[in-house]
Amino acid sequence: MLAKRAALLQQIRAFFRARDVLEVETPVMSAAGNTDPQITSFVTHYAGPGAPPGGKMFLQTSPEFAMKRLLAAGSGAIYQLCKVFRDGEAGQRHNPEFSMLEWYRPDYDHHRLMDEVEALLVEVLPGQVHGARRISYQQAFLEHAGFDPLGAAMPVIHACARHHGLAEVVGLDNEDRDGWLDLLIDQVVMPKLAGMVFIYDYPASQAALACIKAEDPRVADRFECFVDGMELANGFRELTNAHEQQQRFLADNQKREAAGLPVVPIDRRLIEALENGMPACAGVALGVDRLLMLSVAAESISEVLTFPVGRA
Repeated sequence: MLAKRAALLQQIRAFFRARDVLEVETPVMSAAGNTDPQITSFVTHYAGPGAPPGGKMFLQTSPEFAMKRLLAAGSGAIYQLCKVFRDGEAGQRHNPEFSMLEWYRPDYDHHRLMDEVEALLVEVLPGQVHGARRISYQQAFLEHAGFDPLGAAMPVIHACARHHGLAEVVGLDNEDRDGWLDLLIDQVVMPKLAGMVFIYDYPASQAALACIKAEDPRVADRFECFVDGMELANGFRELTNAHEQQQRFLADNQKREAAGLPVVPIDRRLIEALENGMPACAGVALGVDRLLMLSVAAESISEVLTFPVGRA
């Protein structure tokens, strides 16, 4: 498995080298964290020179913020292979420490980036994947869950959950629309996705760091890539507006407070970089361990990790 992982990493690097995309490294620790209420960061402390107030630092959940600072500084197209960390995530397809491939393409939109994701997967999974199907989030729900996720009232969403035996979910508020949609895409839609599938135009409320679609403000320029029902990559046409990004961070922290979660320091350096100007671009994060799982037909992420969390 070590040899297979090494070969996969070599393939990935060769893919980007052939396309003149620069490999970069950024810090794993930051004084700012990820404000997303669905993600829990690992916290550590640093007491030396340059320490933030209180010494609290966060292990990265993604290299996104630092890579965007490089884009704003004129790096051009970049990629990174790195370790990322998310607390509380362990299971068949999750480990709290995992490997991520993330890359950014100035002047690409998210559809052109989907082309490149598809090209990478065809190259590193020869014979396993072919041409991808591309469908909107709305169409995916209409086909596999039987309702329109952009317009359905909550009783319709609850009825679908009951129909699939998902009526009782501990900790999920009945009015949490995105929470129920996330549950249904995970439990109802994803298992029905055969081969390579891109789902795009996610609800604007799930935009994260993506631009809202100009022609239809109900949706964001965001996509996810699935292979045989396994989520593999998440990509955006990236938000470059500093004010809008700051407002989203503040809204995230308000949601965290309402849920009794700790407020996370906003990445002010990212906001400053956006204020100085980041080029229009698209970016995507891809799970390397899951890609290796597909390559070797593994059932569990623990099969492809050197030492999963229980043996670390």
